[in-house]
Amino acid sequence: MIRRRTLLAAAGGGLLGSALATGTAHADATVAVNPGAAYGTWEGWGTSLAWWANVFGARDDFADLFFTTRSTTYNGTSLPGLGLNIARYNLGGCSWNSVNGETMAVSPDIPAFKQIEGYWQDWNNEDPASSAWKWSADATQRAMLVKATARGATTELFANSPMWWMCYDHNPSGAADGGNNLQSWNYRRHASHLAAVALYAGQHWGVDFSTVEAFNEPSSSWWTATGTQEGCHIDAGVQAAVLPHLRSELDKRGLTGTRISASDETSYDLARTTWNSFSATTKGYVDRVNVHGYQGSGGRRDLLYTDVVTTGGKALWNSETGDGDGTGLTLASNLLYDFRWLHPTAWVYWQVMDPSSGWAMIAYDENTLQPGAVQTKYYVMAQFSRHIRPGMTILDTGASYAVAALDRPAKRLVIVAANTSSSAQTLTFDLSRFTTVTGGTGGLVPRWNTVTTGGDRYRAYADTHLSGKTVAVPFAARSVQTLQIDSVTA
Repeated sequence: MIRRRTLLAAAGGGLLGSALATGTAHADATVAVNPGAAYGTWEGWGTSLAWWANVFGARDDFADLFFTTRSTTYNGTSLPGLGLNIARYNLGGCSWNSVNGETMAVSPDIPAFKQIEGYWQDWNNEDPASSAWKWSADATQRAMLVKATARGATTELFANSPMWWMCYDHNPSGAADGGNNLQSWNYRRHASHLAAVALYAGQHWGVDFSTVEAFNEPSSSWWTATGTQEGCHIDAGVQAAVLPHLRSELDKRGLTGTRISASDETSYDLARTTWNSFSATTKGYVDRVNVHGYQGSGGRRDLLYTDVVTTGGKALWNSETGDGDGTGLTLASNLLYDFRWLHPTAWVYWQVMDPSSGWAMIAYDENTLQPGAVQTKYYVMAQFSRHIRPGMTILDTGASYAVAALDRPAKRLVIVAANTSSSAQTLTFDLSRFTTVTGGTGGLVPRWNTVTTGGDRYRAYADTHLSGKTVAVPFAARSVQTLQIDSVTA
């Protein structure tokens, strides 16, 4: 999957079209924050649990690092907690039992830590209280789910693949030809598995899933029998057949308030294609559109926003993304493009821990499963997630390299900006459209800085001040900074 996503990002297509792209700042520039143009209330930051939590789910230090803003000691170093408040729990499709003489087919290329054990292990009995269900399964990932919930995280239940026995070839990594692999007679039972787990989680784990997602990159063709993880091709027609079953299965268990998200397509453009293929009835089952950000700087984020939010009236999340740049500069750049054009109300990184040091925020060894180095990407994430908090209003900056968020009750404005060029520059932030802009004592504007090529790593400074309703800030090459302006009213 990592190899596939790296190639996809590299071939991501045109950047919004030349008529729309504002470009990345390379020379000194002025950014005007507009409190009159807002893009919704921020819901938060997150990560999918899945593989890293299947390895490290029992550890409280990682739960604190990722799901609180407290400083936590890791390998002798105090790290700032990222303050993630969304945890996506991966319902597995694997089990190693035999049913009527049939067993799971296993890809020769999937590592053990990516095999997630599911709960409904025998198709002969749908009763979750029967021995056909194994509720002790997936204990380690589930432990991190409970820890995240206890630390205040909102949760989503999603499936990379249906249970192996629901697949035509009994292989939860995919079909030999990458085609549809969910058996037609199991459309409802896939929905039933998800709904039963959602109900059980609330009753026994203290976890009330806010949303349930039945698919993961379903229209993509790379889910094959020799894949490196769980996955299942489910085309848009099959998705449309599964969604009413999911609503029905949730409702009949009393989970009428549990919302449905879809379809977690891999790219912005593919998400548009799938969404626009749905009938009005099918769209009615979907409360929020989830999209993955693996198109990188390419794709028409703006058109997806129009179709889903402006026209469709639905919520929109970037529910999974990642990249192989361990410096974090690519993360910052793509995230700021999302803020400028996609306008999601939440943003979720795929795996905060990963064997690849490029993809990871904290790396680990795939063979020994021992945790390793903290990547600069971790500190870049902190620049955003520790300061743009749930409940803030995202404001327009007119730039694809800066985002602004306003905490109205606290009268606090947060700006995060990146200089992705190889030259230093000064960015001046124009706040003249705000009613009052006072800042801290003497007009102080606290700032935090990360230089992705080395040096500052989320270092705090108290050396910057307002000049009237503007603040000018020098940016080193390839750096990300966060500004906090207090006593601001719009």
